[in-house]
Formats: sequence, structure tokens, C-alpha cells
Amino acid sequence: MTKRKIGGLAIFTLALGAIAAMPLLSSAARSSTPVTIVNNSSRDIRHVYFSPTNQDNWGPDQLNNSVIGAGATASVDSSCTGADVKVIAEDQDGCFLYKVVTCGQSTTWTITNDASRDCGN
Repeated sequence: MTKRKIGGLAIFTLALGAIAAMPLLSSAARSSTPVTIVNNSSRDIRHVYFSPTNQDNWGPDQLNNSVIGAGATASVDSSCTGADVKVIAEDQDGCFLYKVVTCGQSTTWTITNDASRDCGN
């Protein structure tokens, strides 16, 4: 075989391998992350957001104008692309609570009155 044919065959083989691997890479990169939020505090949870752990650009509100009242439970589900995702809950006072969960694993987050809140102070 000539060098030109070997080079062309090598490029074709690499391209074919990359195309074949694309579905595997895309399914591994995105996973579903269900989170059950148990509100054992005396405050209503007004909003829930997901964010990459190393960023502050939150996604849309997962509650869609619903509220997790005191003593209530709600489940939210989001897809994520990293190893972990940050879940942010905003209470009735505009204060935030955070929890980092592992992507692809079902998690229960119980919020109590003792939870540390970020109220911007």
C-alpha cells in the first residue's frame, strides 16, 4: 500500500471511531438527578434551582410557582452534566440554602430550622 492510501485509511478509521463513540459520550455526560426535598422547617420554600457546583448561574425555578410549605415534601428532577450539582432552595424570607448532590443518584434533602441560611448579610 502507498503512504497516501495508509494515511487515508487511518483518517477514515479515526473518523468512524469518533462517530461511533458520540452516543456513548453524550449519554455519559448528562444524567437525571431526582431530589426529594423534605421541609421540616417553619418556613415555606418558594423556589428551588439547580446549578453547576463551581458556578452561580442557576437554572430555572424547579417549583414552577409552587411552594413547599412547612411540613411538606416535593420532588424535583434535573439533568446535570458534571459529577455533582448544587441544589439551591429559597425560603419565604429570600434566604438561600444549598446542598450538593451527586449527579445521577436519587437524594433526599431534609431542611430544618437549624439549617444555615445565606441571607446576604
